[in-house]
Amino acid sequence: MDRFDKTSLNAAPASAPDFRGNDGSLVSALKTLLFFTILMVTLPIGLYFASKSYFFEATLGLSNNDSYFYAAIVAVVAVHMVLAMFVYVAWNEGSSQWRRASRTNG
Repeated sequence: MDRFDKTSLNAAPASAPDFRGNDGSLVSALKTLLFFTILMVTLPIGLYFASKSYFFEATLGLSNNDSYFYAAIVAVVAVHMVLAMFVYVAWNEGSSQWRRASRTNG
């Protein structure tokens, strides 16, 4: 049988890393994520119904079936635009934090 030293068994566990300095960046990232999540849900649905009834049916005079098709295309384009904006904002936020960290460490 292996014998263990009592001091190694009673040693305090390693402390958790201190993330208090990153609270601002964490809150900022969560706010950004929440904003784009709400935008991802509301914008395509709102554009779908608005473009279907007000633009395609009322203004252009398309049939009900055709307006469904074109409004769906508008909603899909809106989803892609929101995703592209999210990637752009996340990329810039990450690169600015990297630049700030390299300035303070360099």
